Amino acid sequence: MSALLAALLAAVMTSIGSRDQLLVAHLAGRLGKGYGLLATSLAVTAASTALAAWAGSTVSAMLPAAAKQMLVAMALVLAAVELAWPRRKALATEPTRSLGAIAIVLAAQQITDAARFLVFALAAAFASPTLAAIGGALGSGAMLVLAWAAHDQLAKWPIAPIRLGLAAILLVVGVVMGLSARGLI
Repeated sequence: MSALLAALLAAVMTSIGSRDQLLVAHLAGRLGKGYGLLATSLAVTAASTALAAWAGSTVSAMLPAAAKQMLVAMALVLAAVELAWPRRKALATEPTRSLGAIAIVLAAQQITDAARFLVFALAAAFASPTLAAIGGALGSGAMLVLAWAAHDQLAKWPIAPIRLGLAAILLVVGVVMGLSARGLI
C-alpha cells in the first residue's frame, strides 16, 4: 500500500505544470472540453505509467539491493532535472482534432516526465509495480482531469516556483540517497 500512496503523491506533485497537463489544458481550451480528449488523456496516462512501473520492476529484479538504491537515486535526480527544465511557452495555435495524434504527443511527453521517473523508481524500490502503477496513474490522471476541467485557470498558477521547489527537494533526496548507497554517508 505504501507504493500506491507514494506513487499517487509523487505523481500529483510532479504533474503540476507538466507538459502533458499544459497540453491537455491548451487542447481543452482550443477544442472544447470533449470527453474524447479526457478519455484519451487518461488512457495514455494509464499506459505510460504502467510501462514505467513495469520497467522499474524489470530492472530492479536484475539488481542487488545497493544497486536498486542507486537506481532510485538516479531516477530522483532525473526527475529533478525534468522538473527544473524550462517550459516552452508556445503551444500549437491550431491543434489537430485527431485523438490518435493527441495520444501520440501525450505519450511522447509522458515517457520522460518526472511522474513516470518516480513511478519507475518506486516500482523498483518497493518491488510492487502494480501498486506503483495504480498510484501513479491515479495521481497523474487526477491532474489531467484538473487541467481539462479548469483549463482557463491553469495559467494563473505560480507553476515555475512550485516546480523549482520540487526539483530542489528531489535533487537533495536523490543525492543523499546516492551517497548513502555508495556508503559515503
